[in-house]
This record gives sequence, C-alpha cells and structure tokens, in this order.
Amino acid sequence: MKNRLRELRAAKQWSQGDLAEKLGVSRQTINAIETEKYDPSLPLAFKLAKLFKQPIEDIFSDNEK
Repeated sequence: MKNRLRELRAAKQWSQGDLAEKLGVSRQTINAIETEKYDPSLPLAFKLAKLFKQPIEDIFSDNEK
C-alpha cells in the first residue's frame, strides 16, 4: 500500500521515534509502514489520520493508483 507517511512526518520535523511514541508503536513499525513492507491496522490508520488531520485516503492509497 502506497502512503505519504514519510512526507507528512518530515513536514512536522518528527523522527520515526517521535511518531512511534505519539502512536504507541515501535519505531520499526513506522519504518515498515514508510517503506511499504507493512500495512497498518485499521485502528492505527485512524490514529495516523487523526494525528495528521488528514482523511485516511489522503495518507494511504492502493498500489494500483
């Protein structure tokens, strides 16, 4: 699944560790999502959307787009 997580995180000048702490996940989880090796759970996707004040669809898109 394609995502804009790295771009959004960089705009806030947060490290992967900073974002992980805000979400209650590991830094490795953030890295795996950013490198598209892991798709977040739906609850985590909602947390990300709320944190960045973006609709989920603006953060994540399927690989076919």
